[in-house]
Amino acid sequence: MDTEAFWRVVEAARDSDKPFDVAVVDHLSALTAEEILAFEHRFSHLRHAVHRWDVWAAAYLMGGGCSDDRFSDFTAGLVALGREWYERAAASPDALAEHPAVRVAAAAGDQDVIFDEAFNFVSSSAYERLTGDVEAFWSDWAAYVDARATAEADDSDDMGESFDFDDGRQMRRRMPCLAALHLGPGPR
Repeated sequence: MDTEAFWRVVEAARDSDKPFDVAVVDHLSALTAEEILAFEHRFSHLRHAVHRWDVWAAAYLMGGGCSDDRFSDFTAGLVALGREWYERAAASPDALAEHPAVRVAAAAGDQDVIFDEAFNFVSSSAYERLTGDVEAFWSDWAAYVDARATAEADDSDDMGESFDFDDGRQMRRRMPCLAALHLGPGPR
C-alpha cells in the first residue's frame, strides 16, 4: 500500500460517523490480507518516523508524563490526526499547540488528547475479521516483516537529542507553545 492509499483510508475513516478505529477496521476488513499487512507496514513506518525525543517531549507535556506504552499510543494518535496534522507534528511537534482539540484539552486538563491506543490494533482486528483467526495476523505479520527486512534495512534509529522532560526551562525553550498551554507562562 503506497502512502497515498494509506492516507485515503485514514481520511475516509476520519470522515465516518463511526468511532475512528471502528471505521478503519471496517475499511480494512474489506481488503485482502496482503493489503491489510501493507497498511500495517505503512503505519509502522509512519510511527517510526516520529519516534523521536522532541515528539516524546510533546507527548510528555500533553499527557502529564509519558511511558513507553503511552508514547506508542501517542504516535498512533498522530497518524490518526490525518496527513496534514501528522506532517505538521513531524516537522515541529510544538505545532500541535495550534490543533483545536489540543487547545480545548489543555484548558480542560484532559491528558488523553492525541493518545489513541485502539488505532494500534486496527490491522490485527481487521485481519481477524477477514480470516476468522485470532492468531493469524501476528504470525503473518512477522513473516511479512521478515520478507522485507533486508530490502528495507533502516539504520535511522536516531531519536535526536535527549533532554530532561521534567526541566521546565528546557521544555519552555524547546516546546514554547505546548509548554505555555501545559506549564503556564513560567518565570519572568
